[in-house]
Amino acid sequence: MTQVSEAVKVGIADLNISQHPQTIMTAGLGSCIGLVLYDETNKIAGLVHIMLPDSSMSRNQTFKEAKFADTGLLALLKLLESQGVRKSRLKAKMAGGAQMFNSTNSSEMMRIGYRNAEAVRALLKEQNIPIVAEDCGGNKGRTIEFMIDDSLLKIRTIHEGVTYI
Repeated sequence: MTQVSEAVKVGIADLNISQHPQTIMTAGLGSCIGLVLYDETNKIAGLVHIMLPDSSMSRNQTFKEAKFADTGLLALLKLLESQGVRKSRLKAKMAGGAQMFNSTNSSEMMRIGYRNAEAVRALLKEQNIPIVAEDCGGNKGRTIEFMIDDSLLKIRTIHEGVTYI
């Protein structure tokens, strides 16, 4: 009999963690980045659904930390470390960062997906967390699910099917 694991769902501008035998997933990745940080040894993973590259873009003093790459990554690290995870054991996988709308204006401000991906890459480099695999860019939406037991990120891309990284 096949064991069906429970999926922990992460919403837009949100984050959470899960442990084996659970999986962790998020939907609605267009220009957003789904970033998974995981510890293969302890079979624990965290996922943050990032909407924007930098919290300086916030119009309010209070905002959801997970909404921005800079604050979301740090919040996820803090949550994982509160569960005994050592940062030195973490690896990263990420997906999303699409250019969802054609724009005649080639302004850098309109390239949110690209800017999100670049911000996450830079922050991971700062934190010395290696990116093991990524599926970023293009112009299609994605849904991702991370299987903690085998460290695979399942990516469902609209009109393209399923891939694993």
